Amino acid sequence: MEIFIIVLVMLVLIGVSNVLYRYIPFVPVPLIQIALGAVIAVIPIGFHLHLEPELFFILFIAPLLYNDGRNTPRDELWRLRAPILLLSVGLVFATVVVVGYTIHWMIPTIPIAAAFGLAAILSPTDAVAVGALAGRIQLPKSLMRLLEGEALMNDASGLVAFKFAIAAAMTGVFSLQKATFSFIVIAVGGLLVGAVLAFLIIGIRQLLRRAGLEDETMHMLLQLVTPFLLYLIAEELGVSGILAAVAGGIVHAIEDDRVDHSMPRLKAVSINTWSVILFILNGLVFVILGLQIPQVTSVIFKDPAINNGVVIGYAVVIFVLLLVLRFVWTFLFTWFGKDKLSLKVIVLTTVSGVRGAVTLAGAFSIPLVLNNNDPFPQRDLIIFLAAFIILLSLLSASILLPLIAKKRIVADESEKAHEEREWQMKVMGAAIRHLERVTHEANEEAIESVIAEYRRMILELEMRENQNRPLPRRRQQELEMRIVALDIERKYVNEQLENGSISEKHADFYYKMLDQIELILANRLHLWRMVLKGLWSKVKANFTSAGRKLAFSEADIATLRGLRLQCSEAVLEEMDARCQPDTKDDPTECVTAYYHQIIKRMKAMPVHTKNKTQDFNEARKELHWIAIQAERDEVQTLYEKGTIDRELASNLRRHIRDREAAMYEEDEIG
Repeated sequence: MEIFIIVLVMLVLIGVSNVLYRYIPFVPVPLIQIALGAVIAVIPIGFHLHLEPELFFILFIAPLLYNDGRNTPRDELWRLRAPILLLSVGLVFATVVVVGYTIHWMIPTIPIAAAFGLAAILSPTDAVAVGALAGRIQLPKSLMRLLEGEALMNDASGLVAFKFAIAAAMTGVFSLQKATFSFIVIAVGGLLVGAVLAFLIIGIRQLLRRAGLEDETMHMLLQLVTPFLLYLIAEELGVSGILAAVAGGIVHAIEDDRVDHSMPRLKAVSINTWSVILFILNGLVFVILGLQIPQVTSVIFKDPAINNGVVIGYAVVIFVLLLVLRFVWTFLFTWFGKDKLSLKVIVLTTVSGVRGAVTLAGAFSIPLVLNNNDPFPQRDLIIFLAAFIILLSLLSASILLPLIAKKRIVADESEKAHEEREWQMKVMGAAIRHLERVTHEANEEAIESVIAEYRRMILELEMRENQNRPLPRRRQQELEMRIVALDIERKYVNEQLENGSISEKHADFYYKMLDQIELILANRLHLWRMVLKGLWSKVKANFTSAGRKLAFSEADIATLRGLRLQCSEAVLEEMDARCQPDTKDDPTECVTAYYHQIIKRMKAMPVHTKNKTQDFNEARKELHWIAIQAERDEVQTLYEKGTIDRELASNLRRHIRDREAAMYEEDEIG
């Protein structure tokens, strides 16, 4: 029961951390989660979680790295194989030697083998922490791929070096030749075992499908247990379970590319399931890290034989040395390599080397006693130094990365307006994509109507974007033909009015509608709210405010639909006469295609009863709310990732509020 309560509290903390992040987005979520974990740990309620390193690696590191292997672009990994290997292997061993000797020199009470062990466990960067911090800063793509590839591989090299160093500390015996050979066997063996096992699991899935077992839930279960199987089997065989999980993820990514076409529903289930699992695992990693820190620090701070200021100074010196070594290593690589990196990118690479839970879990795995039953020398101090350096790396990356990677400031007002319109269109596009995902047979008609409104608003923004720049010749010709088509419609409506086929009420509404459409096309008016598409979208609720004031009945609606159909046919008839078959890129083609679509929709439009129209309007109200919420979520996500700044996010939210007010008024009046 105690374990259940602890897990439940940690899950609540993950949720609280994301709520707090909404209000303090300049503080990364990992730091908030660490702080919350530390707060819970110091509250005198008997809340304590013992960190079991082996369980931590299999429960958290294996699935996280497996997923990273699935999602990291394989072509990018292969293209960056040289710098990835130099960082994940070369830099790890350089760190072990340089930092290890430095630690032993500063703190002679830490034996050289144990110092090498501390340096080894400090060498791996944390894939989870790197992703959590870098995602909000919008680092260069090539740098992100390099950091991801490094984090995938250096866990194994760092942990292997750590195990050899600790074994040497335990026994007092170390062989460089034997260690090098063992490292190659463990690393290469882990990759081979992971790949072979992944192919076997893929084969099992294919056999199940051939037997007619294509249930998405069952195949999803196989996906979930795969990283644990890869890790456990590899470790039992004496090779790297971490590299086995990475290799298995890469192999499954190849299989996913093929399955996407044959089992599209499995892809949707897989994406949603993994997103929830990764959200929880990522959060738990940092909450657990926070839970351990008070215990680690209290042991050192309460020891009267240790000067707290000096120990903190040791941690700072080691951390600075790690940064300097990483900078020099990256600089030398780019200096002698083919790809020349700018100083800014080198500094970003240096600061992005964030240490995380892998480092702390490794430190906790240090045995309590040596082979001769003596206490392991300075075990508590080693764990403290590891924990403090983790915090320093997270804090420095959180503060320095946004400053170094700061985006260009857009000073010109016209450029700001252009950028704002571009983001408005992207946010509305996110709302459209969300509506398309929630569509089903019962609400399909209402969703088409709301999506049509959003596409019309995007078209308005595109038109406004082009008002101060000349349109391409083809676009200009198409625009002119659209204006001509509207004149043809006016002429036809006037003829129908004169011969008594339609009333003045119907003609007046249609004229006003054509005028507003022309204003949009000519881009001479900013329309805060327009629902003209509603006339073609089958329902009375879509009429403009002018139309509603005329109190149209169902018979009026039917008449206007018929008039729309007749006007479209009249446009097509005259356009056909103007069309020049031998002319390349005839601008009338776009216009005729548009009116053909209108005719198709008009003829396919069902007849609505009063009750059905009411149900339709209720569905539209709900979908309007869903779309507006999708817009807000997109803006928040962009802001949290650092893609847009606070000012732009505020402006985008203001536009969303305007749309929400317009839609609310429209729904209520309709």
